[in-house]
Amino acid sequence: MIAEHKGEIPFVVLLLPFLAGIGLGIYFPVFPLILFVEIAFYSLVFVFIVLNLAYKRLGLYKFKWLGGVLMHTILLLLGWVVTINYNELNNKDHFSKSKADYLVVKISNEPKLSGDLLRFTASIEANVFIHKPIPSNGNLLITIKDSTAKTLYYGDELLIPASYQAIDPPFNPAEFNYKKYLANQNIHYQEFLRHHQFYVLSRNAGNPIIAYSLRLRQQLVEKLKRHMHDSEAIAVASTLILGYKADLSNDVLQAYSKTGTIHVLSVSGAHVAILFILLSLILSFMDRFRYGKTIKAILIILIIWYYSLLTGFSPAVCRAAVMISMVIIGKTYSKYINTLNILAISAFFLLLYDPYFITDVGFQLSYLAVAGLIILQPIVYKWINIENKWGDKLWALCSVSIAAQVITFPLSVFYFHQFPVYFLISNLFIIVPSAIIMYAGIGYLLLPDIPFVSSALGWILEKSILIMNKVLSLIEHFPYSGISKIWITNFEYLLLYGIIISVFYFLYEQKAWLIKLSLTFTLLLSIGISYAKWDSLQSDNIVFLNLKKHTGIIFKTGEQAVVLSDLADSDKAYRYSIQPYLDSCSINTIYKVSQKSNLSLSFLIKRGNLVQFRNKKLLIFDKQLPKAALPEKIKLDYLFITDNPDTNIDFLNKYYDYKLLIIDNNNSNKLIARLENQASVMYVNYKTLPGNKSLIITSN
Repeated sequence: MIAEHKGEIPFVVLLLPFLAGIGLGIYFPVFPLILFVEIAFYSLVFVFIVLNLAYKRLGLYKFKWLGGVLMHTILLLLGWVVTINYNELNNKDHFSKSKADYLVVKISNEPKLSGDLLRFTASIEANVFIHKPIPSNGNLLITIKDSTAKTLYYGDELLIPASYQAIDPPFNPAEFNYKKYLANQNIHYQEFLRHHQFYVLSRNAGNPIIAYSLRLRQQLVEKLKRHMHDSEAIAVASTLILGYKADLSNDVLQAYSKTGTIHVLSVSGAHVAILFILLSLILSFMDRFRYGKTIKAILIILIIWYYSLLTGFSPAVCRAAVMISMVIIGKTYSKYINTLNILAISAFFLLLYDPYFITDVGFQLSYLAVAGLIILQPIVYKWINIENKWGDKLWALCSVSIAAQVITFPLSVFYFHQFPVYFLISNLFIIVPSAIIMYAGIGYLLLPDIPFVSSALGWILEKSILIMNKVLSLIEHFPYSGISKIWITNFEYLLLYGIIISVFYFLYEQKAWLIKLSLTFTLLLSIGISYAKWDSLQSDNIVFLNLKKHTGIIFKTGEQAVVLSDLADSDKAYRYSIQPYLDSCSINTIYKVSQKSNLSLSFLIKRGNLVQFRNKKLLIFDKQLPKAALPEKIKLDYLFITDNPDTNIDFLNKYYDYKLLIIDNNNSNKLIARLENQASVMYVNYKTLPGNKSLIITSN
C-alpha cells in the first residue's frame, strides 16, 4: 500500500530512513567514528543545497533518483547523529567523567513514595571536588530511605555524596532489563541515600510551568477524594483522568491488563481524542462564521494543552497533544491532507526532540494503533456490509477495536507475553463508561466546589468506575480469558508483522504473490516456534539464580520444574527474578520446595541437603549442615555454598569430590573473597554468583 501510494504520503516514506538512523544510534551509541558521521551529514546537506540551487544548470533532471538518494541518506545520518548526541554518556561534561566528593543535583520529576522509600530522578548541576564546584550534567536515579525526605519536591536542589553506582544488568534469564529501560530514559547511574545523607540547598528551582502543573495535579487528586469514597475508584479516576498512577492496586491493573483494556489506564491519545470530540461538538457552531474554523482550532489546541498541564505534562499526553494539534492544524487549512503524513510529521518532531522515545512502549503502541486505525480499519469495516443503521454503527466500533488489536498484537505479545481473548467484548464495553468518566471527571475537576453539583458528579464518577471495574473483573475470570506465557524472539516478532502486512495488503490489492509471502512468513514462524518448543521439551536445565540475600535454584525438565528457594511465590523478588524464566519455558507444573523440605519425583529426589536431578548430584552446603568428619569422600557434580557457612576450600576438598564449586549471593563478602582466593590458588573450578549472571547448566 505504501509502495503504490508513496506520492500521497511523502512524510511517511521520509520518516523511514530517519528511524533507521535512530536505530543505528541506539545499537551503536558510542560509535568511534562519530566525528566522521557528523562531517558526512553536514557535507551531504551542503551538497544537497548546492545541487538544488544549480538544478537546471547541471541538468540534474536527468538523474531524478539522485535527490531521493541524497535526502534518504541525509535523514539516516541525521537520525544517527541526533541519537548519539542525545546519549548523555557521550557528553564530555558528564558527571561520571570527573572526580567528585559531592554532587549538586536538582529533582527533575515528581518524587514517588513507596513504603518508606522515596524515589526520583535528578539532573546533575555540578561535581564538588575538594570544595570546588565543577559544572557537569547527566541524570541520576536517587532512592532515599529517610522520613524527612517526604518533603522533597520537583525543582528542589540537593547536595549529596558522590557514591553513585552503575545500574546492574539483569542477572537472571528472562528477567526484566531494568538497566536498558533506564538507559532508554538517559539514566545510567543510581544512588541510595539513608538518614541525613542529603542537604537541601534550595527549593522550587525547577521549571515554574512544570512545577505549577505537578502541584495542580496533586490538588486535583485531593479534590477527587472529597466526594469519592472508594479507594479503588479514586485510584482509577486519578489514573484515567490525570495520569497519576501512584495508588493503583495490582488487582485492578491485572483486571485491565488481562482484558486488553490497560490502555484506558494510560492517559494518552484515546483520552485526548475523547476531549477533542467533545470540544469539536461544543464549538461546532463556530464553523458558520468567518475565521470561525481558525478560532475554533486555536481554542481546541489551547484547551488540549491545558489538559496536558493538568496531567503534569505526562509524556504520553504530550505526544497525543502534539499529534492531535498537528491533525487540527492540517485539517483546518487543508481538506485533503493525508492523516498518515500528519502522524509522520508529529513522530519526526517528537523523535528529533528525544530520539529515545522510539524505545518507549507507549510511544510505539500509540502510533501503531493510530496508524492501524487509518490503514486497517477501512479494510476491516468492508468485511461485513450491514444495512441496519445501529448494527452498522456497532460493526464500525468493532472494526476499530479489531484494527487496533491486530496492529498492536505483535508488540503486546513481545513486551507483555499475553493475549486477551475477549478483547472485543471488553473494549466495546468500556467505550461508554470511559467516556462518562472522562466527561464527568473533567467537569467535576474544572467546576468550583458546588455542594449538590460536585456531589452528583462525584457519585456518577465513582459508580461508573465501580461498574467498569466489576464487569472487567468478570470478563477476566471468563473461561480461557487470556493466552499467557507467550514468549517470542525478535525474528518471530518481525515475522508476525510480516504476516499482518502481507495479509492486509492482499485484502487491499488481491495479488497472489502476497498470499504466498504471508504463507512463507507463517511457515517460518511455525518452524521457529515448533523448534523452540521441541528444544525446551528435550532439555534438562539446572539454573543457579543470582538473588540478592536469597537462594534460588531451578531444576527444569520438559514442562515441569522444581523451584528450590526461600522465597514465597507471592514475593515480589520471586515474581521479578524467578517467574519470568518459568513462563518463558512454558512450565505447566511447578513444585515449590524450601531448603529444609524433602521431595521425591520421577526426575528429582531431595533428602536434606542432597539433591539428585537425573544423573547429577548437588549438595547444598549451608551453616545447618553438620561440620563433622566423614568416613569417605562424597562424590558430587556440584557443591553449592550458601547461607554463609564457616568453611574453607581445604575442608571442602577433604570430604567432597566435586566438579564445580558454586558460591551463592547470600554469603558474606568476607567468605566470598576467601573462597575465591583459595579456589584460585588451588585451581578449583568455581563460579561466583554475586555480580555475575546466573549459572545455567544444560543437559539433553
